[in-house]
Amino acid sequence: MKPAPFTYHRPANLAEALALLRAHGPAAKPIAGGQSLGPMLNMRLARPSHLVDLNDLIELDRVRVKENMLEIGALTRHHRLANAPEVQRSLPLLGAAAASIGHYAIRQRGTIGGSLAHADPAAQLPLIAVTLGATLVISGTAGAREVPASAFLQSIMTVDLRDGELITALRFPLPVGDLWAFEAFSRRHGDFALVSVALSFARDAEGKIIALRLGLGGVDTVPLRLPEIEARAQGRPADENTIRDLAAASAAAIAPEDSEQVPVVYRRELAETLVIRAFQSALNREKGA
Repeated sequence: MKPAPFTYHRPANLAEALALLRAHGPAAKPIAGGQSLGPMLNMRLARPSHLVDLNDLIELDRVRVKENMLEIGALTRHHRLANAPEVQRSLPLLGAAAASIGHYAIRQRGTIGGSLAHADPAAQLPLIAVTLGATLVISGTAGAREVPASAFLQSIMTVDLRDGELITALRFPLPVGDLWAFEAFSRRHGDFALVSVALSFARDAEGKIIALRLGLGGVDTVPLRLPEIEARAQGRPADENTIRDLAAASAAAIAPEDSEQVPVVYRRELAETLVIRAFQSALNREKGA
């Protein structure tokens, strides 16, 4: 199919883009990579009267470490996230998740801002943002506001983004745990995962877990961080007994949608397996295995 007719705009800077979005309100849609919106336009699931192309807003294509945070412009592509030295040094979990997105062509075009705005509960970057406590910077003609990722993502493809506003950056707090892993299972390479797990933690001098962050994707209408499981891990050694207990508790804590294709029991078993695998991957990486 082909998109419904629309007027195409290509602003030269952020101020022009925000003015266009404000002028046309709900009739306008921003587009950058187009990896989610493009198919929706072609299938006429989205029919904006105005399309605002953001690809000339080079000020939104940036990765930098600033005041104990990693700040990423909304126009930053997945491929750059996966390979940027700043991400590799300070937040390799984010880089690993970005490298697992779709296929090479998708990673070349897709942007972190677009992924957050699309809000697919099985997508990698919303899961990482929620798990690591990222904050979104949202700009409008009246100014900017900051919203935690956990509050921004409200339900499937539903976000705290008002008419005329645009995601302009994400800010990840630093430092995070030095042990990390991203695990996901999908039926086919490049598909969204049935379940995904993001994990970051540190241990004290005695080898006991401190500062655990654990998130699951694909198990609810939004990515879930599991604070109860994180608290359960505090002060315990990262041995097999602890890992299996945390994995079982994680599976019991979720209430995924039931369907003939993916029954609840299957998705819970998958979550348990992936949590175990994530801990093992993090520990193996530390050992250099």
